[in-house]
Amino acid sequence: MRILHTMLRVGDLQRSIDFYTRVLGMTLLRKSENSEYKYTLAFVGYGDEKSNAVIELTYNWGVSEYELGSAYGHIALEADDIYATCDALRVAGAKITREPGPVKGGTTVIAFVEDPDGYKIELIAKKDAGTGLGSSH
Repeated sequence: MRILHTMLRVGDLQRSIDFYTRVLGMTLLRKSENSEYKYTLAFVGYGDEKSNAVIELTYNWGVSEYELGSAYGHIALEADDIYATCDALRVAGAKITREPGPVKGGTTVIAFVEDPDGYKIELIAKKDAGTGLGSSH
């Protein structure tokens, strides 16, 4: 078994595609419409779906926003240079909600950014990615 994708419901599909491709550097892998059930799917990621987990952006026609609730946490991405990445994201208009710095009670350097729909994305400094961050953040 392996993780295939994570699905996010979005209120403006093109705005979300632009954020994930132009701001975060992902590639639009595929896009499909279902006119019978009135939704459009777009899959974005850093590599093909055969060997990488990707993000599915789901646009339900006519729905411009969603209540995010309190159960969703975040998606985590590895950043080669977390400080330069945050600077570039800021210049691109992204909302940085936590500046780069050590995780509470640890040394792993993290930052947070929000996508256009308010979904949180954690950035983890490359040297710290996958080192057992725990659940304290």
